[in-house]
Amino acid sequence: MLGGMQDWPLLVWKLIDHAALNHGTREIVSLTCEGTEHRSNWAEVHDRSKRVAQALTNMGMQPGDRAATLAWNTHRHIECWYGVSGMGAVAHTVNPRLFEEQIIYIINHAADRVLFLDLTFIEMVEKIAPQLTSVEHFVLMTDRAHMPAGASVDFVCYEEMVAGVDGNFRWAEVDENTPSGLCYTSGTTGNPKGVLYTHRSNVLHTLGGLGKDAMGIGSEDVILPVVPMYHANAWGLPYSCAAVGAKMVMGGPHFDAPTLHKLLMKEGTTFTAAVPTVWLGMLQHLEAEKADLGKLDRVVIGGSAVPRSMIKEFKVKYDVDVIHAWGMTEMSPLGTLGALSAEAAELPLEEQFDIKTKQGRAVFGVELKITDDEGEDLPRDGEAFGHLMVRGPWCVGEYYGGDGGHILDAEGWFDTGDVATIDKHGYMQITDRAKDVIKSGGEWISSIELENEAVGAEGVAEAAVIGLPHPKWDERPLLVIVAKPGASPTKESVLAHLEGRIAKWWMPDDVQFVDEIPHTATGKIQKTTLRQQFESYSFPGV
Repeated sequence: MLGGMQDWPLLVWKLIDHAALNHGTREIVSLTCEGTEHRSNWAEVHDRSKRVAQALTNMGMQPGDRAATLAWNTHRHIECWYGVSGMGAVAHTVNPRLFEEQIIYIINHAADRVLFLDLTFIEMVEKIAPQLTSVEHFVLMTDRAHMPAGASVDFVCYEEMVAGVDGNFRWAEVDENTPSGLCYTSGTTGNPKGVLYTHRSNVLHTLGGLGKDAMGIGSEDVILPVVPMYHANAWGLPYSCAAVGAKMVMGGPHFDAPTLHKLLMKEGTTFTAAVPTVWLGMLQHLEAEKADLGKLDRVVIGGSAVPRSMIKEFKVKYDVDVIHAWGMTEMSPLGTLGALSAEAAELPLEEQFDIKTKQGRAVFGVELKITDDEGEDLPRDGEAFGHLMVRGPWCVGEYYGGDGGHILDAEGWFDTGDVATIDKHGYMQITDRAKDVIKSGGEWISSIELENEAVGAEGVAEAAVIGLPHPKWDERPLLVIVAKPGASPTKESVLAHLEGRIAKWWMPDDVQFVDEIPHTATGKIQKTTLRQQFESYSFPGV
């Protein structure tokens, strides 16, 4: 027996149709690669997305074909995104911060037929174009005035392409399980692997992220997604903003604190999202300029663990709530969000900060559990920690092209590669990546918890902890510090700060100061590189 409700497929283009029809005049503001500020709205972006779809169809693109983007967060990137998936093709966001060899591999592996690129990437694309075996059209996302003279690649002018069609295009009525987006993992070990999102998974992910206990956004919000669209779909925000008709503000190629601060103040930003390294720079800028954050109300921070000191500084100094988030490319990416539960909201502020350091509770649509090395389930007591397993309708079932083979267990669980605890209230806390956990004397030390505590020490801008070989204990922690500008923290001052905040046997055996800590293309601390940097290091007295 079937139910009596309409069979309405969950398709990505229905989001932008909704935005154009019900929130058409709501603004979309972009800082462009040409150095200008561009103002648009959902109705205009909807029209231009249809023109992109129509132009691509005229080029011979078919449903299921892939079109890549090497682009920043701008109105044009949004148009491409919706236009490509709206015609039934697959929008493949390529991370331009990867190595050129990885970019070449990704584009060829995806067999992208069209490559959209921003002005920033002309030189790179000219260099690698001969190795991009599947790309037939290179579309430069600019106007005729900014097209390069004498380029070695026959670039198509984006604005002329859009103006050359009338936009009279009917979105593709595809099955909701048809692929709509493609994003590759950062590939810190081996080749990057592709995650092929469907229309259904993206729409369900959007709905899951809108709730008050998730990101809690609405049409009155002004949203600045600093996290790039090539970083797991900007955490789904371009979809979420369309779903509720929120105003979008995008920084284009700009990630520096002064520019972002000026933009969020000018546009009255209420909600923003980025990795912790962005906010380290922003907080230093605010302190130096004696500035505030205007109408900003909420900041979603993910990508790596958020130090307690950062959560507290945002709230106490600027009255901004930090929502700790966790997810991964394989999860579209949202898994957990740190909105306070009813019980947690009644706790004293300092206790709330303790809870907010955890990565949060599962969004409806995501199931979590932790297991030991034998695959046995571990209790939700906030103490036991083990391998974090996930499943749900927007979680990966297999990598694109079958890379990596069968990646789910017999019950459909995906091993995230993280080690975590889950408490009785459902709050999950990442204690480490499985490959980064420090094994000392048969016990595990959380490098993430050490890092978060160390960042709270006076004069410390950023901290990283790695495990290095020790003849007696197998591994011991080395704390690597970047000092704040003008500050001079010492080994003694940092270790003194840690006393009483961590278990005594967790205390780092040494502290090293560096000018910069290496990061991955998605802003995470690159511990493989850091370990290589210190591969010849020996602890004092060893």
